[in-house]
Amino acid sequence: MTQPTDNAAKGPSSHREAALSSYLQPEGEHAAPGELAPLTCRFAPSPTGRMHAGNIFASLASWLLARKTGGKVVLRIEDLDRDRSKDCFIDQVARDYEALGLDWDEGPYFQRNRDAAYQEAFAKLEDTGLVYPCFCTRADLHAASAPHAGQSSVYAGTCRNLTADERAAKAAEAERAGRLGPSYRLAVPPSGNAEGAFATDDVFQGPCRFDLGSDSGDFVVRRSDLAFAYQLAVVVDDAKHGVTCVVRGIDLVESVPRQMYLQRLLGFSHPLYAHVPLLVAEDGRRLAKRNRDAGFDALLEEHKTPEGVLGYIAGVTGLKDDFEPASAQELLEGFDVARCRARWQGKISITWPSAR
Repeated sequence: MTQPTDNAAKGPSSHREAALSSYLQPEGEHAAPGELAPLTCRFAPSPTGRMHAGNIFASLASWLLARKTGGKVVLRIEDLDRDRSKDCFIDQVARDYEALGLDWDEGPYFQRNRDAAYQEAFAKLEDTGLVYPCFCTRADLHAASAPHAGQSSVYAGTCRNLTADERAAKAAEAERAGRLGPSYRLAVPPSGNAEGAFATDDVFQGPCRFDLGSDSGDFVVRRSDLAFAYQLAVVVDDAKHGVTCVVRGIDLVESVPRQMYLQRLLGFSHPLYAHVPLLVAEDGRRLAKRNRDAGFDALLEEHKTPEGVLGYIAGVTGLKDDFEPASAQELLEGFDVARCRARWQGKISITWPSAR
């Protein structure tokens, strides 16, 4: 059987790993997270396709953490992207989740039904005076942004201090060009300002620290098509549904300071975060629907049963020490948060073995 390895791909993917690693603090190495209260975690798929090994791993880790602490699982369908979201995938993802022996306690909830709540939160942000219209095109953003190696670009603040006349002129220019209206950004404290410094003790990764000004810059909370941005929607939904621990792939660790900033401004509590390593293809890219050998159907064909699929993913990721079939309940009996932290802390990715 092909064995998994830590990803050692070179080029852009290795720059990306270095960028993500910069948020992690090696001091406190492998320290246990301490006893956890009952946690409410979420399974929040986007209904744009079938499950694959990567999101099965993240959803399994979320389920295990909730059940181990005596907590709850909330099912939320993240269908903000209404063009790509398909009802057939909503049903299929729920069936896949259940086929794996995983269950949930609340939901399903749908983001497409939550515009009024997002509008209320957006209005509250506007009341702070920190929201402003941004007229930058993608070409403008590419030319003016200041990306770190492998990281998302940091917005340069081009539209932050426009006068009313300048905003009117840019709006008229966009209309003449047939473009949509402006997006809306949330101003963040400048780099080095204590108000923009955020820290969290990640359940699996340990201490993480962020500087919102240098790591993100002003970020979009409402798009130019008037849809609400992902960062705002998930913060509002997590608060509504009582989510106390967000479990997801470590590629989303960059979202932590933006979400903590929104939580502060909106008066919400900060949840715990628990970021698991990414499963990546041999070229270093995150597993996605294009990796057909890692799709749920292909995994079932190869490993014969849902228990075979779970056992193999658990073996690849270090949830257990072998690749033998295992039910979700059997994995729960052997699940140990401290051991997972020791194995995953500082690990950005695990290479998914290619099909034999």
